[in-house]
Amino acid sequence: MRVRFSAPDGAWRDWAPALRAALPEADLARDGDPAGFDAIIYAPGGDITDFTPYRRARIVQSLWAGVERIVGNPTLTQPLARMVDPGLAQGMAEYCTGWVMRAHLGMDAYAQDGVWRNGTVPPLAPERRVTILGMGALGRSVAAMLGAVGFDLCGISASGRAVSGLRVHPVGDLDRLLGQAGILVCLLPDTDATRGLLDARRLALMPRGAWLINPGRGTLIDDDALLEGLAQGRPGHAVLDVFHREPLAPDHPFWAHPAVTVTPHVAAETRPATAAPVVAENLRRAMDGRPILHLVDRARGY
Repeated sequence: MRVRFSAPDGAWRDWAPALRAALPEADLARDGDPAGFDAIIYAPGGDITDFTPYRRARIVQSLWAGVERIVGNPTLTQPLARMVDPGLAQGMAEYCTGWVMRAHLGMDAYAQDGVWRNGTVPPLAPERRVTILGMGALGRSVAAMLGAVGFDLCGISASGRAVSGLRVHPVGDLDRLLGQAGILVCLLPDTDATRGLLDARRLALMPRGAWLINPGRGTLIDDDALLEGLAQGRPGHAVLDVFHREPLAPDHPFWAHPAVTVTPHVAAETRPATAAPVVAENLRRAMDGRPILHLVDRARGY
């Protein structure tokens, strides 16, 4: 099996040892005759922009969970698989649980200024509604960890497909459910249907003081609408890990806003040690003619 690795230069150093250990039968290469490759491992920033010459390739395996930067490439006719990595899912669940707990317990309410503020006690987790917008693999991982804490969970997905132990609603119920979302966790992909989904009208439906946590995609939220909503207390605080343009510009108003916490796209990282076995399994499946895992639906964009 001859495999082309197309990713930014620094990625090769990190990925090559893990891929060789997980897929010892493969001949990994960073360049060569396109017609000679059986598979492509891809990350945005790599040198392949035209997939037409890779006629023999049976799979393009993305190293990223999000595929918006490749799925619309008209030269890509090979099957495309997105990354669903247990390490990435664990990292996302830990990030979301940490920030949900901070919001739930009101950790920012206790200024270290000598004032004894014991008049407000947070509710217990079952009394707090946490709404998860996006119930793919990452959403389910987040729900499992938050469910173990005991939160009152509600899921929203494009399909409304059932998830064991969780109430899941179709996205058509979003407006109604936003009014009940004490904490909203956003994990939707970047598609035509999700861009700008949280606009001024929808943000105004959130309860006053609610928290919005977005480690999914920056395009989900209208930035100007969010700033206006924060001024009205709907939401009361936003934790943002993803943005329309990254890195976030140093003069962007999010940095200095007292009701915004910026984190630099660190919620979930694809880790070679846990992701390389996923790549290996999928490439073997493609070579054997078996169903490919996490195959991207081109029409839906994920």
